[in-house]
Amino acid sequence: MKDRLLQIGIIGSIIAAICCFTPVLVVLLGAIGLSALIGYLDIVLLPALAIFLVITGYALWKRSRTQ
Repeated sequence: MKDRLLQIGIIGSIIAAICCFTPVLVVLLGAIGLSALIGYLDIVLLPALAIFLVITGYALWKRSRTQ
């Protein structure tokens, strides 16, 4: 369970960071005609990145306590 939580945290953090700091979603949403949603990306992506970083930190903390 703790390794699964760590995997989820790391993968989620990487995906959220890629979408936050590169124009991947801007280009993708523009290509499929949903460019009106670009203004709301920061509202969703920054809290998602923070949540995944907290999950990763918690999993690492639990892992260090059990060893």
